[in-house]
Amino acid sequence: MPIFGLGYSGDYMNPVWKNKNVFVTGATGLVGSWLTKFLLDQEANVTALVRDHVPKSILWSSSPDFDYISDKLNVVNGDLENYMLLERALNEYEIEVVFHLGAQTIVGIANRNPLSTFESNIRGTYNLLEAGRRNPSVKCIVVASSDKAYGEQEILPYSEDTPLQGTHPYDVSKSCTDLLSYTYYNTYKLPVCITRCGNFYGPGDLNFNRIIPGTIRSLLNDEKPVIRSDGTFIRDYFYVKDGALAYMMLAEKILEDRSIHGEAFNFSTESQITVLDLVNRIIEQMKPGTEPVILNEARNEIKNQYLCAEKARNILEWESKYTLESSLAETIEWYRQMKSD
Repeated sequence: MPIFGLGYSGDYMNPVWKNKNVFVTGATGLVGSWLTKFLLDQEANVTALVRDHVPKSILWSSSPDFDYISDKLNVVNGDLENYMLLERALNEYEIEVVFHLGAQTIVGIANRNPLSTFESNIRGTYNLLEAGRRNPSVKCIVVASSDKAYGEQEILPYSEDTPLQGTHPYDVSKSCTDLLSYTYYNTYKLPVCITRCGNFYGPGDLNFNRIIPGTIRSLLNDEKPVIRSDGTFIRDYFYVKDGALAYMMLAEKILEDRSIHGEAFNFSTESQITVLDLVNRIIEQMKPGTEPVILNEARNEIKNQYLCAEKARNILEWESKYTLESSLAETIEWYRQMKSD
């Protein structure tokens, strides 16, 4: 069953993307895969930076929704730490719009291996921004930060005015990503904006240490879902298609409105939920009555973290297009299909 048949409204079209030369980092990741697909559907010329070939990435899927990707996508093999590669790619492909999603995104990995996280997330960001600064064809850069950039705060929800004060490796790397992006706008007037989103989920997420895919996989394997924390942590969960469309809308605004250059925008459904409640919602759709295992072992993670999206609603006229229940159902169906293939 095609994933788009499960809820995507294909009537979103904007002629600005037709034949636009676009560069996407992190294109094989969860959000990057869907963003790349949506851009190709808009007939953009997309070039992707690919460090590792991940055969199970949804970007290379044989699904009817993705099976044409390899025939249309330009691929540059390499990593964000290679500045000369980035400069070459932006120049040779005459890139006009950059989506910088490439990063090490797993909190646990960042805690175990902070140096590789800093190299990818911090050095990778300033390399890309500098390459963009030196290429006059670049008219728009969208940098993906995170709600983790705010660190732990007493006042919730986080607004864009909340100080950036990450205290753990992943959080710090994202605080730096934000500050570097603003620096390049403030000093060089680079046409950059920053996105801060909550925890992404949806079809194609292969990081099974995340709560949603991990829970679904456990239930598909007749196992009890495992919660690392005590289950009371509160988070934003943001559907991958909502995220990809939000990034595209922001890029469109950057191209037409200089007044938003240098700005950061939170994107969120503003429907907060505890980890335990989220797991129970998945259980209700898959195997009612299952009891999750609560380990209460989470360390170096922020307890409560959620966003206010008022700025995006007011300035960008953005709104979420998916509900939690429908998008969880679509996500579960994708993992069922993957398991049966």
